[in-house]
Amino acid sequence: MSETTNSLPAKLQEIVDEFEWAEGRDKLELLLDYAAQMPPLPEWLAGQHDSMEQVHECMSPVFVHGELVDGRLQWYFDVPPESPTVRGYAALMAAGLSGATPDEVLSVPADFWQAMGLQEVVTYQRIRGIAAILAHMKRLALEAEQSAA
Repeated sequence: MSETTNSLPAKLQEIVDEFEWAEGRDKLELLLDYAAQMPPLPEWLAGQHDSMEQVHECMSPVFVHGELVDGRLQWYFDVPPESPTVRGYAALMAAGLSGATPDEVLSVPADFWQAMGLQEVVTYQRIRGIAAILAHMKRLALEAEQSAA
């Protein structure tokens, strides 16, 4: 386990470990697998981008919604299939951080993705989008925590 990832929620740590062990193009294939597995938005959220947070820093249209249920966050993303790397990253973030507490999300290091080796398979521009997605998730986690208090 990497030192930079020692404060990750267990599900996200498992994903990081999976990527850490993959080599070269296998990392990209894993990312594309996550993209293919991204669930559609639930009916109550589909088509309601105005109630979702848009990640403007991404070149692709990325929308995220965080919902606090019994003290734990559930994450929903809408990313077009035409953007498979960003979609894959959003899907792995949803899988890794759904069920986490706001504090757990807030404690994720901004550069945790480095342990995954994503910088080896995606462009710097995509890396900036990855960082922005986490920043938006953290802001939504903080808002959820504050509104619950």
